[in-house]
Amino acid sequence: MKIHFHGAAGMVTGSCYRVEVGSTQFLVDCGMFQGNKTLKALNYGEFAFDPAAIDFVLVTHAHIDHTGLLPKLVKKGFRGKIYATPPTVDLMGFMLPDSARIQESEVELKNKRNARQGREILEPIYTIADVEATLPLIEAVDERLLLSDHVEVHFRNAGHVLGSAFLEVMLREGGHTRKVVFSGDLGAKDRPIVEDPELVTETDYLLVESTYGHRARPPENKAKRLQRLTEIVCSSLRRGGNLIIPAFAVERTQDLMHDLIILMDRGSIPRTEVIIDSPLAINAAKVFAKYPDLYDDDATALLQKQGSIFEHPCIRYTVSAQDSMALNGKKGLIILSASGMCDAGRIKHHLKHNLWRRDSTVLFVGYQAEGTLGRLLLDGAKTVRIHGEEVRVEAAIEELSGYSGHADQRELLAWLDAIQTVRGTVFVVHGEEEARNELARLIRERKGFATVIPAMGESFDLLANAVQAPAVPVPAVAPARDSFNLYAEFSIRLAEFMRREQDEAKRRQVLEALLQKI
Repeated sequence: MKIHFHGAAGMVTGSCYRVEVGSTQFLVDCGMFQGNKTLKALNYGEFAFDPAAIDFVLVTHAHIDHTGLLPKLVKKGFRGKIYATPPTVDLMGFMLPDSARIQESEVELKNKRNARQGREILEPIYTIADVEATLPLIEAVDERLLLSDHVEVHFRNAGHVLGSAFLEVMLREGGHTRKVVFSGDLGAKDRPIVEDPELVTETDYLLVESTYGHRARPPENKAKRLQRLTEIVCSSLRRGGNLIIPAFAVERTQDLMHDLIILMDRGSIPRTEVIIDSPLAINAAKVFAKYPDLYDDDATALLQKQGSIFEHPCIRYTVSAQDSMALNGKKGLIILSASGMCDAGRIKHHLKHNLWRRDSTVLFVGYQAEGTLGRLLLDGAKTVRIHGEEVRVEAAIEELSGYSGHADQRELLAWLDAIQTVRGTVFVVHGEEEARNELARLIRERKGFATVIPAMGESFDLLANAVQAPAVPVPAVAPARDSFNLYAEFSIRLAEFMRREQDEAKRRQVLEALLQKI
């Protein structure tokens, strides 16, 4: 009876845990690695296990860092069932094809460049055909599921996104029974649309996320969140430019639409054209509309008042790339576009056309992983590279933490406080090292539970209560700022030096010294 850690160990993406119990072997999540280029490169490697030997997959929620490698799993031989809640199944029906299209389009662009440079031609991680082979394997479950003599699972609301769940899994082997709780991603309290997370009171083992394990956001209720959003929108419109909001297509975009409609109807902000420039977000809104029984009280009240929480005279959806590009040069718009960390999608196009404008505002409303364009902007970068070009940052950069889908440190500890007993160990996962270490320390101090901070590739024997090192070496966890981040910064600073230094002899001296070193 073992758990193997194949992702989200030392980073916040790539969630994938493999469980062996009796004659059964299954995965909890099979997510894509996101962040800097070194992390993304892990998506192209071979799995550390035989996909054909996996009996089934349990999915906590639809986000790509938890589901994005499912088509690759099928491509490599998996033929079992994939189980998730009904909303998650519906969302995956849009998100996985969208992910495949991104893989194919990005590789097509890279191969054009590689062909010109005489480099190796790449293959996408997976294609639309692989997604089409995956979708029929996905099956919706309401709550409880008996999967074999060895495994029973209970899906419970995690409050992170529509349909998100934490899993209570009962494992049985040779007369032994162990309960393991997989937290998935836990939601924050009092957020738009979805209900707050349910609680668990006891378990043998717990895998808990730690995205914000080292950080407590300033206390913020619904009223404060709406007030802060009002201030940012009004300030942006007074500046005269656009308000650009990088937003995850699932949940964050819908949350913002919900609140912007409320504020316009109250008269708190001007009735302004709000552009939803993400085909995936448009499809996600259709899924949200299908499950009003999962709304919280505020969303239910808005639904009863106007018949929909995603339709409004001021909201306009753009589907085609041409519609998106037609926004160039316009002012006074609120544009919501994906991806939320600015590492792909149409948002990069909007940033390229708005960051250099002093009348523009960029508002971040979600987690920005180390090494991403979003984190660089939040950290105060004055110049960034987008699509190979340098872009000066003159726009106002704002952050609003009240929309984070992840529980912060305070909320994680409150969720953990409900757990009276952990008979075995708490595994602190899904976090960068500082976050994992800090949350593990607090768990030991406050609860007295034993903690383990698993490394990529490590295993844990649930009957022997012991960590096992990887059978084969695994890649080291990529640093927050990898060599590609450093290369981008070097290119920008070198260009600034060349513009600033007017003395040709000094320019030659510096460049010759650099060339000698490399």
